[in-house]
Order: sequence, then structure tokens, then C-alpha cells
Amino acid sequence: MMNILKTLLLVAITGNVGAAENWPQFRGPNAMGVAEHARLPDLWSPTENVVWKQDVPGRGWSSPVVWGERVFITTVVTEGKAWEARKGLYFGGERFKPPAGKHHWKVICLSLKTGKVVWEKTAHSGIPQGSIHIKNSYASETPITDGERVYAYFGNQGLYCYTVGGKFLWKKEWPAYKTRFGWGLAASPVLHQGRLYIVNDNEEESFLVALDAKTGTEVWKVKREGEKSNWSTPFIWENKLRTEIITPGSRKNRAYDLDGKLLYQFSGNSSITIATPYAKFGLLYVTSGYVGDRRKPVFAIRPGAKGDISLESDEDSNEHVAWCQRRAGPYNPSTIVYGDLMYVLLDRGLVACYEAKTGKHVYGPERVVPRGGAFTSSPWAYNGKIFFLDESGVAYVLKAGREFKLLRANRLNPKEDMCMATPAIVDGKLLIRTDARIYCFSKSKK
Repeated sequence: MMNILKTLLLVAITGNVGAAENWPQFRGPNAMGVAEHARLPDLWSPTENVVWKQDVPGRGWSSPVVWGERVFITTVVTEGKAWEARKGLYFGGERFKPPAGKHHWKVICLSLKTGKVVWEKTAHSGIPQGSIHIKNSYASETPITDGERVYAYFGNQGLYCYTVGGKFLWKKEWPAYKTRFGWGLAASPVLHQGRLYIVNDNEEESFLVALDAKTGTEVWKVKREGEKSNWSTPFIWENKLRTEIITPGSRKNRAYDLDGKLLYQFSGNSSITIATPYAKFGLLYVTSGYVGDRRKPVFAIRPGAKGDISLESDEDSNEHVAWCQRRAGPYNPSTIVYGDLMYVLLDRGLVACYEAKTGKHVYGPERVVPRGGAFTSSPWAYNGKIFFLDESGVAYVLKAGREFKLLRANRLNPKEDMCMATPAIVDGKLLIRTDARIYCFSKSKK
């Protein structure tokens, strides 16, 4: 009893209930985008609640990942003139040839405490093998770490493994396949029980591959029949019945077992699939919502499915689909479940809310910005608030709950801080990556 009281007292003093000790992958533990800590800020600016800021060379829309006192990021530095991305949704961003000039694919380790560079490694130097959309980058895939090694995946360039101390261990490279309209890749790797899983959906030979995390040796590889370019990071769903590798796709959402065998699939996504799946309340959430389509579904899937579980045109649920909202899905951002509610950030600056267990509509869409906006980063949540970061570096703070209540907007430097990466949250610190730098924000100790 005394030990329990001591533990409760320590929690009360530190305010660390639900604090993320590490943020090892895209959207953090379980790909949820949620953490709790008393010092996480809901107010910041380039001069307020800043612990440190560190300029980052080149360009990369990958998120920071954190293990212990180390922050890992990827970027690509161009010797020639880099393309300048425009903010917002627009046509005409295709670039069917790579930009001129030698490129340098880099992995950088920063100190979580100070932001100073601990080590920097060049994984590869050369001319890009394929083109990308003007708003994409050659370092859009978020690295992943297990505390011993950091795995930096650069899409069509390859996968590079280092120790957390910066020693190169191994690399794995694949042919550079063509992507839809030359937009490039963006899906990040996932890690589970000593294996790395990578989805490469493209116009020529889409595949899912499993690698031994220690050596890089290929364990198995399966062809994704009929699937073309997608940009969704896969998810490892450990449910009450089994473990599944979830891979959203514009043609089919597919689930595989840990040996690469197809378990089930279902159709119904929009024509472009980007959002990352995740699970809560025993349900799997899969979304897709290209702004130009009528189909923009949010699916909630029960565990244990087999075969084709697609909904009929007049159905919103079946034995394995708990519920579906057919026109609720976002385009670029993933959805987020916080408490009992799911929040959906639409790219033009609208937010809607649903009951996560039932799919019942709660409110919205409500506008978080007066005249539309551009949102690519996925939302995150802590301390009773939801955060939406737009491409101009403005973070809108929403009170969590069944009523729409916008609390404030936190602004970075709009001339320098274009934002498309999703932040990391760890140990009372919020890490926001922009086109120019990484900010570390935290409330000052009192």
C-alpha cells in the first residue's frame, strides 16, 4: 500500500500521466498522435515557450522521431536550385523529371535537451532516380527507431540503417518505380518484433516487404495485385484475435498476417489514399478522402475478418464493418481519436466530430479558419485539446468535447515556416518541424 501511495504522489507531482517517453515512429506510439504531460504547451510562438530551435539544411517533410535524449530527422540537400513549393491545394504540381543538381540524403541526430547536432550522416549522394510533386520532398517518409537502431527510409532511393550513435549498419535499395503523375512516394516504414514492414505502392510493381531489422535481410515480399500509387503508412494492428498488417489502398484496403498471407480486403476508398490507420476501442479506423471525389469514407473495422468484407452500396455496416461514414474522410491529414470522439480535419480548414465507437455524427463540419486554409500535417492531442497545424505555421487549438469551441491560434513565421510535417510529442516537449527548422516548445517549470 505504501508503494502505491508513493507512486500516486509522484504522478501527482510530475503530471506525467500518459506521458510519451519515446516517439519512435510517425504519429508516435500506436500511431495515435496522443500524449499527456503537464508541461505540454497550448500557447507558443517563435519567442514564447521556446526551449530551442535548430535550423535544418535542405528539405524534408518527414516527422521527427525521438528515443531517450535523441531526436532523429531526415532531409535532402540539393546542390542546384531547389523547387519552391506553393501552399494550398492546386493543380499543376507535377514534375516529370528530377530537379537538376546533385542531392545528398542525410540522417541527422539532435539533442532533445538543447537541439544541437549530435551527429550527421550522408546516406547517399547523387542524382534522384525519380521525380516528385513540387510539394513533396525526397525525405517525406518518417524514420523509425527501436532505441538501438534508426531506420531512415527515403522512398525510391532506399532504406538505410544506423545505430542510434550514428554507425552505419546496412542498406536496402529497390528499383525506382514510376508513381502517379510523378508525385513520388511518402509512406513510412513500421516496425514489429524485429521486422520492418514497407509498402511501396506505385504504377509498375506495388509490393509489401518484410525485412529483418537487425540485418536488412528480406524475409518475404508479396505483390499487391492491381494496386497503384498510394501514400498511406501501414499499421500493425495487435487485436484480441491476432496481429494484422493493415495497408490502405485506393483499389482495396488489405490486411495481411505476419507471414504476408492476405487475410481480408475491402473496397470503397477514394481515388487517392494518404491517411494512416490506427486502432482504439477494439476497432480499426481506415480513412480516405480525396477532395475531388464523392467517396470519402471513414471505416471502423472489427477484428477477425476473412475474405472480401466490402460494403454493399446500400450498407453502412456489416458483420465486420462496425460503421462507415461515406463522405467524412480527410484528404492529407489522418483522423484522430481522443477520449470517445473522432476528430476529422478537412484540408480546407473544416473540422467534424463523430463518436468513435458508433460513428454517430456529433458536430460539424465547422470552420477553424475564416476563409479556408491548407492543411497537410495530421492533428495531435493532449491535455484536453486538439491541435491543427496549417501549411503557414498556424496551429489552431480546439477544446476537446462534444461542442465545437476554438480556443486560439498559435503562429510561427509565415515567410520561413511552411509546415507539412506532423509534430512529435515527448517528455513534455512539442517538436514542430518546418521547411526551415525544428522548434522545441514546452511550458517553463514553475
